[in-house]
Amino acid sequence: MMSGHRIRMVVTDLDGTVLRNDKSISPRTQRAVARLRERGVLFVAATARPIRGVRGFLPGLSCDGALYHNGAVVVWGDERLEGFGVERPLDVVRAVLADDPARWVAVEADDVLYSNFDPGEIWPGVESVRTDDFREVESLTADKIIVEARTLAEAEALQARLPESLYAQLSENRIAMIMNRQATKLNGVRLLAARLGVSLDEIAAFGDDYNDVDMLRECGVGVAVENALDEVKAAADEICPSNEEDGFARWVEEMLGEPGT
Repeated sequence: MMSGHRIRMVVTDLDGTVLRNDKSISPRTQRAVARLRERGVLFVAATARPIRGVRGFLPGLSCDGALYHNGAVVVWGDERLEGFGVERPLDVVRAVLADDPARWVAVEADDVLYSNFDPGEIWPGVESVRTDDFREVESLTADKIIVEARTLAEAEALQARLPESLYAQLSENRIAMIMNRQATKLNGVRLLAARLGVSLDEIAAFGDDYNDVDMLRECGVGVAVENALDEVKAAADEICPSNEEDGFARWVEEMLGEPGT
């Protein structure tokens, strides 16, 4: 564990980092989070999931705040702070579908998922509104747009169709997330840190996927779980055991001087 950093806030990704592969939260992790907060350390979840997709996890984690949709939506307590949305999402969808009308696309807006395919094929049990032309989102600001993509090259090809204000990022090697360039986990962390008077040097960040890299690089301590992508490990200051081995909890226990609790 790195020395020289007073940690006042811990920010962590959920899937593949804190959550086990079956999407459960271990008792050890719950205890570690509880002990963090008892010691006065703020705890924030940072996820690409929508708000509705995290409700079942947050009570067990007792979060002080959360970043949803990769940082497009920032919440502190019960208050939703300013976000970074995608304006005119219908124009973006039409550009994406221009050369492949059968491509899987979904739009997240106002905590509703609008989709031209069955998203349960990717996320079993997810609720959605089926649409063929996405006119339902014409007057909305989207939190993000999801497009079928399985390689970095496919995500980069999508980028060529987007305005400068948006970016496409591969996630889980299954989809690309199209988002406002300001909508990143790091920017969400910055927003919360400024509001709370916490410096980035006083934050420990955990992750496993591409969308965690900047957060791990810029926070005081960046920690990758052992199961993280190689690019994420390269960006981290430290590597802890995998999500299946309660790596996050073990790191927290060591930081608190309470190993094996």
